[in-house]
Amino acid sequence: MTRGIPLSPGASWYETTVPGIPSHPALDGSRKADVVIIGGGFTGLSAAAHLAAQGADVVLLEAGRIANGASGRNGGQLGTGQRAWPEENEPDLGYERTRALFELAEDAKAHLLGFAKTHDIDIDYVAGQISVVHKKRYLREYRDHVDIMASRYGYDHFRYLDARETEERLGSNRYFGGVHDSATGHINPLKLALGTARVAADAGARIHENTEVISLSSTGGTVVAETEQGAVTARHGFLAVNAYRGLLEPMTTAHIMPIGSFIGATVPLGDDSPVIPGGESVDDSRFVVRYFRKSKDGRLLFGGRETYSTNDPDGIREQIRRQIAEVYPYLHDVEISHAWGGYVGITIPRQPYVREVMPNVISAGGFSGHGVMLSNFTGRLYAETLSGDRSRLKLLEELKIPAFPGGDRFRDPLLFLALNWFALRDRF
Repeated sequence: MTRGIPLSPGASWYETTVPGIPSHPALDGSRKADVVIIGGGFTGLSAAAHLAAQGADVVLLEAGRIANGASGRNGGQLGTGQRAWPEENEPDLGYERTRALFELAEDAKAHLLGFAKTHDIDIDYVAGQISVVHKKRYLREYRDHVDIMASRYGYDHFRYLDARETEERLGSNRYFGGVHDSATGHINPLKLALGTARVAADAGARIHENTEVISLSSTGGTVVAETEQGAVTARHGFLAVNAYRGLLEPMTTAHIMPIGSFIGATVPLGDDSPVIPGGESVDDSRFVVRYFRKSKDGRLLFGGRETYSTNDPDGIREQIRRQIAEVYPYLHDVEISHAWGGYVGITIPRQPYVREVMPNVISAGGFSGHGVMLSNFTGRLYAETLSGDRSRLKLLEELKIPAFPGGDRFRDPLLFLALNWFALRDRF
């Protein structure tokens, strides 16, 4: 993370599940390394773990605490595929590239679960995800999606849900139908991030918290990351800051925009609660998506209020409680025990932005709400690239990601207007 936008507000419920969160020392003097990684979230930590396992000398610099951005504070849902459905990508990318990107995402899912199992990281995985429809006119698209995924992409884990079964599975009659995905699920993201940091450190990566990079340069085959505590000089640099991009590098700033996403955790609802009896995670069809699930101890974790500026909103608890009541009216006065926020990075087409932004420096981010799977895997793909195989990373590098319009002065206001228009459209 770099401190180009405010740090994440509120203590998350996840923090209560990990007593004694370990710390890492700040940088103390200049260092040399094979690779310098900037950003201690999923992407940077995964790259550090895999590079160090390959024998590389790695230094990771984090401006705040490890996983204190979106990686340790998000909704924890894995999902399937890229952010957009394959049939939405096919007109622009063609079938072969779309199929390759879908398979890459399936590899990312398998990698995450396999990495956690191999390294004994207890991520509280629960299988199952339900994507629900908040407008009747979307039902046909969801029904067709199930058929397309089975016939064209060989993914037969989707099942269409009618209104009755959707109500039974959610404990709410707010939605008109949906799709059940039996081959994905949800996790505790903080446990995954901290576990990945442990794996990286055990393999020899040097992790430094509270060490903000104030400038990044690359000349003559040497990458230099300057901090107030010293400089790290390396042969390669990996910029893995996503939404917390600051002003280190203009191409990343132009292509990845931070938006705030906020979550509330209720008190435990009790064993007799009708809310999501099967334990799946849920996301809805809104552009400003609402996402929710039950925790291991029976709390409802509900996210969905977004802000398209870098100002933290007031009253997270009340805003989230109102949204919960729209789905579950009988929880209109439920106690919200924890409320927190964080910033995620989006791109215009909601596809990842991966580019070599200066010689020997690759930047990765813009996972657009699909980062639990994809960001972790992109870190692994970066490690593959430095070991000589760039083929899978190139699938992401070749995506056409336009810059946000408006330049430095008007980019934020234009995004605010555009995305609030989409939020308004969700209501009608």
